[in-house]
Amino acid sequence: MVGGRIIVFFVTVLSVWTLMHLYAFWRLGSLPGLASIPRWAYWVAGLLLWWSYPFARYLDRNGFSTELSRVVEFLGATWMGVLFLLVVALLVSDLITLFGLWKAAVLPARAIAAGLALVLSVVGMVQGNRAPAVQAVDVTLPGLPAQLDGLRLVQLSDMHLGTILGERWLAARISQVRMLQPDLIAITGDLVDGNARHVERLLPLLQQLQAPLGVYAVTGNHEFYAGLERSVELLRQAGFTVLRDEQVEVRPGLVVAGVDDLTARRQYGIAHRALERALSPRPSGACVLLSHTPWEVERAAELGAQLMLSGHTHDGQIWPFSYLVRLSYPYLGGTYQVSGLTLHVNRGTGTWGPRLRLWKPAEVTLITLRAAGAAAPISHH
Repeated sequence: MVGGRIIVFFVTVLSVWTLMHLYAFWRLGSLPGLASIPRWAYWVAGLLLWWSYPFARYLDRNGFSTELSRVVEFLGATWMGVLFLLVVALLVSDLITLFGLWKAAVLPARAIAAGLALVLSVVGMVQGNRAPAVQAVDVTLPGLPAQLDGLRLVQLSDMHLGTILGERWLAARISQVRMLQPDLIAITGDLVDGNARHVERLLPLLQQLQAPLGVYAVTGNHEFYAGLERSVELLRQAGFTVLRDEQVEVRPGLVVAGVDDLTARRQYGIAHRALERALSPRPSGACVLLSHTPWEVERAAELGAQLMLSGHTHDGQIWPFSYLVRLSYPYLGGTYQVSGLTLHVNRGTGTWGPRLRLWKPAEVTLITLRAAGAAAPISHH
């Protein structure tokens, strides 16, 4: 049953990937510059682009990782982002020309669409390669002891460490976090991208990610894909406290709870009562819940969580993909108030696949916890 669900998932993804290539190359093939290319060469190029990213991931997962495969993966991932923008732009051109009925406008519309997609791709690459922005959020937690008022919590999510985001990028993020002087660090899943082996070599760096009250982590769907137990062991070797449907009292009056990823559990058909196990019973005071996927938010509020930190959605990463993501994840990105609970969905500290973002930057979240009734902080500009 579990294997069947995963097979259906990957067959669906591969089918969409194939249809996107067929549509884009079918439409682009009519443009004068491309129409002059021999058809066999044109479609062979399309086949190579179709094969690039899946083949690079196959090589990587099966131990054939070389500098060449890393280059192929980077190019294939970049092409993934460009292809998405091409398909969207070409679909808009088809709507404008009534799918070819307005014949005089067909070629100009497609040429403009292709040009616009390429320009947006460049903008997305620039945005995707910029350092994550620090998103500052103040959250008042009923039950938080007065002596913990002003506690600084830094959330990192969706770093996707692997062949594309590696040592240099991680070192820069650790420096960025240190400058924020956190009391506590929360990692809300997908630290591993697809191959735990690449994260093993980053352990000396990850071990430098420290905070006085500790570093707490939960799994994301990519930890499941990379091998759940191996990924969890890596997180523990890095010195993180991994919360798997459990809780820990960080200080009297402050509990941090965490659950294994809900999206992966649905994909694998794993039954669970994760929130109940993580949140009840627990000591009195304030409670922060870490959950990679921003689902079951209302249930978390019912069980007494006051702050929920999630990721997974990347806030769509490449607009207008965000509209599709919102169909499954209505809490797409930012801060929400849900039944007395504050939910913050991190946009992703890293990127998945292409290093492209439109229009919102990557994010490191700085959350200042406030005790109810505490004096408002003095602003420093």
